[in-house]
Order: sequence, then structure tokens, then C-alpha cells
Amino acid sequence: MDMEEDYRYFKAAILERTGIDLSLYKERQMKRRLESLYKRHRFRSFRAFFHEGVLNDPALLQAFLDKMTINVSEFYRNKKRWDFFEEVILAELLQKREKLKFWSAACSSGEEAYTAAIITDKHLDLANVSIVATDIDTKALKKADAGFYKEVAVRDMPNEEKQRVFVQEANGYRIKPMFKEAVRFQRCNLLTDLYPRGNDLIICRNTLIYFTGKAKEGILHGFNRALKNGGFLFVGNTEQIFSPETYGFEQAGDFFYRKRNAL
Repeated sequence: MDMEEDYRYFKAAILERTGIDLSLYKERQMKRRLESLYKRHRFRSFRAFFHEGVLNDPALLQAFLDKMTINVSEFYRNKKRWDFFEEVILAELLQKREKLKFWSAACSSGEEAYTAAIITDKHLDLANVSIVATDIDTKALKKADAGFYKEVAVRDMPNEEKQRVFVQEANGYRIKPMFKEAVRFQRCNLLTDLYPRGNDLIICRNTLIYFTGKAKEGILHGFNRALKNGGFLFVGNTEQIFSPETYGFEQAGDFFYRKRNAL
């Protein structure tokens, strides 16, 4: 079996086993990352990795999920974007609505969902804010729900902000209950599952770059349907949406898009 056929077999087997369709991810990037994974574990091919590894060892299945989802985040990542969220986007939402609903899609270990709660709390009682945070990786969701973070995750936060948000422990920081209770974590595959509806804001940063053009188009149309009219989509610094009107959006700032109309 040649390398192309080997990877095609692996994609079909993974789809049947997990429901994850690797054909919707950019092939060169994904193939390279997964090939390095199976070689590190001393398998000779994708087929062998699936049958001798993924099927029989939950740790290897988790290693596969970790490799295909890059779980790297921190609080206030790209702080200028969050400043714009607070000063412009959130201010506009609060002029129109007394209660807000946010969805942090592909939330990884929860830093961005909690960041949204931390900022919003300065302007609106969190009893009036509902935040759903989703990811395909259950290990990342478990970490997010625990709400415990190392110093590297909070390095861009001022000390007074850390004191407001966290309880410092011996090896890191645990988020205070008022912020933890504002966020509900659950599993969601953006390619196959139903999206939470009626959102004022969707945060999906540094995720769309891993999908094929066709898959990304489907996700953007889904995000449009999941937003209220006038709601906002917040994407990553490498994910500018060209021709946003194609998906029912208009530019609202760098990497922020406002829903214009339902499609």
C-alpha cells in the first residue's frame, strides 16, 4: 500500500471509529502532524497505527485527538483584540440587550471563554450572561471545567486582575466560582453537530485555518445561523474572512464580523 492509499485508509477508519472526517481538514498539515505522531510511537504506517494503536489503546486515541486539535491558548490572548471587544463590541451589545449569550467554539482548555466572562463581568452581572464553550477534545474540556491554570496561561494579566479572578495555589491559579459557574462546557464537533443557537457573540479563534475551504464555508454559514441578528463573530489573527457578505456578515473591526441577515 502506497502512502496516499495508507492515509486514505486511515481517514476512512477514523471516520467510522470516531465520526471525525479528516478529509475536511487541510491534508498537508494534518497528514504531516499525524505522521510524526505514529512514527514517534514506532508504528510503520497509518494502517498499523490505527489497528495496533488507536483501536486498542485509549491513550493513543487521545494522543491522536491532541495532535489534530492544537490546544494552545492563554487568557487575553492578543490583548488588543480583547480591548476592542470590551470597548466597541461589548459596548454595542449592551446598548441593545440586558442579557447576553456567548458561544466559545473550539474552546480548547477554556481560557477564551473565561476571558469573555472576566471582561463582561466588569459591565454586566454574570447572572445575566450565558456562556457555552465547546470543543471536540474531551480531555481539553475536562481541563477547562477544572479551571486550574499554570503561570504561562495568565502571564498577560495584571496582578490586580489575577487577584480578582483567581485563587492562587501552590502550582498555579484556580478560577473563582463566580466565573467558573458562568461557563458551561460540552463536546461539539463543528463539522457534524448542531450548533447552539441565539448567540450574541461567537468566539472561534485560530481554528478555521485547519479546515479545507469547503468545510470552512459550511462552518461560517452555520455560525451565521447560530447568531442573533446584529450578533458578532470573533476570529483569530490569521483568519480574515474575505467577502464576508457571502456568509451574511459585515466587517465590524479587525477580526470581528457582524451578522447582517439570516441566509
